[in-house]
Amino acid sequence: MATITPLRSAAARSSAAHAVAGTQLLSGDALRLEGVTRAFGALRAVDDVSLTVAAGQKYAILGSNGAGKTTLFNAITGDFPPTAGRIQFFGEDITELPPHERIRKGLRRTYQSSLLFRELSVRDNLFLAVRGVASGRFSFLRARGGHASTRATQDLLERTRLTHIADEKVANLAHGQQRQLEIGMALAGAPRLILFDEPAAGLSPAERRELVALLRSLPAHMSFVLIEHDLEIALRVVDRVTVMHNGRTLRTGSPEEIEGDAQVQAIYMGSRQ
Repeated sequence: MATITPLRSAAARSSAAHAVAGTQLLSGDALRLEGVTRAFGALRAVDDVSLTVAAGQKYAILGSNGAGKTTLFNAITGDFPPTAGRIQFFGEDITELPPHERIRKGLRRTYQSSLLFRELSVRDNLFLAVRGVASGRFSFLRARGGHASTRATQDLLERTRLTHIADEKVANLAHGQQRQLEIGMALAGAPRLILFDEPAAGLSPAERRELVALLRSLPAHMSFVLIEHDLEIALRVVDRVTVMHNGRTLRTGSPEEIEGDAQVQAIYMGSRQ
């Protein structure tokens, strides 16, 4: 059976994940799924999933390959809308909205496979992400140094610790740096909730540590939902966890509760077929 090293205390983890300048009061739900189902013919890849992510909450969805995690993300973003159930985003029903409308409302997502402009620089990729969610995104005028989009691009470079390679072509970056850039692009336009699809996939131990630091540095008011196979990362950067199995929710609880759950250990970690 796979094992997990002991977690830090919940208080220490919460303090690290939510540290920002000033104090913010958070209330309400960022995301609510009610009986969400996604069927492909007779196959129910996601089957009657209900969960709630509070505003500002850091949430993980775990499960083995084929559990339905990425399909659930596709339903939330509208890439493959649910065939049954309802999705609410900050109290608004978005079940029928197209993906671009969900983006405008503050929903962002990263993918398992990198979706970057490899022949452009890091700075240009971030600039395009900023402009893509800005009100003047269709303008052909080149933004100057003091333009809001230019300032926002510089802020993202600093936040993602990529300033030193800002003018490097993306094709020349290490895999971990490309993952950092993807997170930076998802942060464009002050999103309210980000879906991270296996951000640690293929990262070295050093790159994993950098990823953890980056996830912990996100603002307290910003919610995120993380799909991740690396439990050493997932259970240290979130407040709440749902484990999926065969398209359905198996368990939901705190990282400590999930770590100590015998059925999760048996099904997710492979001691039972």
